[in-house]
Amino acid sequence: MSAALKRTIWRTAVGFVFSALGAAPAFAAQGEPPYDIVLKNARIVDGTGSPWYRADLAIRGEVIARIAPSITDAARRVIDVRGQVVAPGFIDIHTHARRAIFQLPTADNYVRQGVTTLIEGPDGGSPVPLGPFLARLDSLPKSVNIGSFIGQGSVREAVIGEVNRRPTPEELDRMRALVEQGMLDGAFGLSSGLFYVPGAFTPTEEVIELARVAGRFGGIYISHMRDEAAGVVESVLETIRIGEEGGLPAQITHHKIVGPGYWGRSVETLRLVDEARARGVDVTIDQYPYTASSTSITSALLPSWAQEGGRERLLSRLSDRQTRERIKRESAEIIKLERGGGDPKNVVIARCEWDSALAGKTLADVARARGWEPTPEGGAEAAIWITEQGGCQGIFHAISEEDLVRILRHPATMVASDGGIVIFGEGHPHPRSYGTFARVLGHYVRDRGVLRLEEAVRKMTSFPAQRLGLVDRGVLRPGMKADIAVFDPERVRDAATFERPHQYAEGFSLVLVNGQVVFENGRITEARPGRVLYGPAWKRAAANSR
Repeated sequence: MSAALKRTIWRTAVGFVFSALGAAPAFAAQGEPPYDIVLKNARIVDGTGSPWYRADLAIRGEVIARIAPSITDAARRVIDVRGQVVAPGFIDIHTHARRAIFQLPTADNYVRQGVTTLIEGPDGGSPVPLGPFLARLDSLPKSVNIGSFIGQGSVREAVIGEVNRRPTPEELDRMRALVEQGMLDGAFGLSSGLFYVPGAFTPTEEVIELARVAGRFGGIYISHMRDEAAGVVESVLETIRIGEEGGLPAQITHHKIVGPGYWGRSVETLRLVDEARARGVDVTIDQYPYTASSTSITSALLPSWAQEGGRERLLSRLSDRQTRERIKRESAEIIKLERGGGDPKNVVIARCEWDSALAGKTLADVARARGWEPTPEGGAEAAIWITEQGGCQGIFHAISEEDLVRILRHPATMVASDGGIVIFGEGHPHPRSYGTFARVLGHYVRDRGVLRLEEAVRKMTSFPAQRLGLVDRGVLRPGMKADIAVFDPERVRDAATFERPHQYAEGFSLVLVNGQVVFENGRITEARPGRVLYGPAWKRAAANSR
């Protein structure tokens, strides 16, 4: 152990003791200030759900050293937050950050709304193997912490491809081994996207087998369920079953009810969650606070059987007249009843790599431009044409506000964006990437009173931290990592809209990650203190090797 590391450990230990005694550590007498940063006159919302209180908060190195009614000891920097809320940095358990983290490691759209930790690998999709990706992230100077799940869909694709069949015993063993390696590499658990190909072709029993591996290594199971429309109740039951039989905590990710014909079914899905928890099944939920979803046009609007085998097989099926008509009929039904919300005008194009001019147009607009009527049938033709050109990301307005609020209020629901790191001004993204956490605090807490401020912060901090096993983050308490968000509860709001999505959240004045200021006075700083966070199996192995 180096001398510098010994000094750091000694100072931290001594600091904790003196923090408990309400005094400054003795080494301050040697000329070194006892604290690096003191936040004065804070309204502490500590992440536990407890009522806020007024206090000062001191930071030494990466950790919170002291919280007290008044801290007058010397510090390298004293910041008067003037009664603003000081909360733990927000932990987003469902992001698609890897799409742009290497391009924009400052993650501006997240940091500016108080997010300090991003979790990747959702919806069954992750790098396989995971280790090299995490090693590359580890060497990247970044503003935020980041971790990952191992994706069931990616594991299945690596072993048997995008085909609709059961694995052989040998293939299942290979999938188990890939999940095990992912956990050892640092995954927090297993994610699935049973709505997507190839996850859609996976029998429940196969998912259970892989979930058992993740559970054996202390991980959780988080799922984009098989169906969020007509089959949403059955999909919730399947998620609960996978957790129960897999022997690990389960999470319904971005829970919603899609399609006007199915609105209101959150009453039943939440009842199923309550019943499962009552009998001892550890099942939870996350949600973004918007009445529109976002995914690819092809995945959302074309039947999964048509996508089997990948793009070339799909294009081959579309070249056959009878098969194309069948795909069109089924796509029109999806537009009528599910993600189309009954009308192709409810589908907005978010991004097209092959034609940026399409961003912001609706599926109805595309249909008209191609000479089709703006009906579900014309929208289906447009979706097929988009698929043939190379595919686009879409935004789908098909969720009810009543279901959204009911799910948000549920005590087993945490907040997550399902967004990504966004390059400002590029494309027409879902506003959730810019505004999820600010929207909850501004719209649903302050403006509508759906949640108490303290409960909303709990859903963004200690709750996801507990779910992930992040024992040193998510709560403001001496000894915890100093990931901190400072905001004005009267000004906080999501400025991003569906019409003008490229707008940063407002009301945040200061964000710290691992004790360093990464955002202040409307600007991202030069500090890059973000860390790769590793899951339970990696941490256990690292502890055993010491």
